[in-house]
Amino acid sequence: MILIDNTVISDDIAEQFFVCNLDKCKGACCVEGDAGAPLERDELAKLEEIYPAVKPYLSAAGIAAIEAQGLYEQDIDAEGDGDYVTTTVGGRECVYAIYDEKNILKCGIEAAYNDGKIDWKKPISCHLYPIRVTKYEQYHALNYDRWPICSPACGFGKQLGVPVYKFVSNALVRAYGQAWYDQLVREIEEKG
Repeated sequence: MILIDNTVISDDIAEQFFVCNLDKCKGACCVEGDAGAPLERDELAKLEEIYPAVKPYLSAAGIAAIEAQGLYEQDIDAEGDGDYVTTTVGGRECVYAIYDEKNILKCGIEAAYNDGKIDWKKPISCHLYPIRVTKYEQYHALNYDRWPICSPACGFGKQLGVPVYKFVSNALVRAYGQAWYDQLVREIEEKG
């Protein structure tokens, strides 16, 4: 494990390989699971702010679910109180998920970002995946999330030689800053 500031980073983040392979998994992470994507408290207001610009990118089913249930909901299965997740369509795909011409699920928020309509890429939990962050009072624990639907990403990452921490480098910088990420790289290279 690696310790940097108030973070504890699993060795798997340095040792395991990962590159999303959407042609194989079809964006299954946007549909599988027992709830929508985890949200930070400050992201709730961000979803409210960007929704008018994101709405044209969303599916009719996603818009209908948002109008009926809201942009996000409390995760009733989460431990603790006050955890929020993106709303889902019928308990399945995230309301922000959209199908492309190849029937691959992608993020409508990210599509709006890529088109320059908004300045926020997507929820940090989605951007960091396959890293999951557990926040404790004194520190954050960063762990590699193993999920069978991501087996193609593990194989593709290994084939390309891309470890998890490099695959999610932009998200890690977004979450913890460039100096933190540079320190992570130094720690991994010194261990290796």
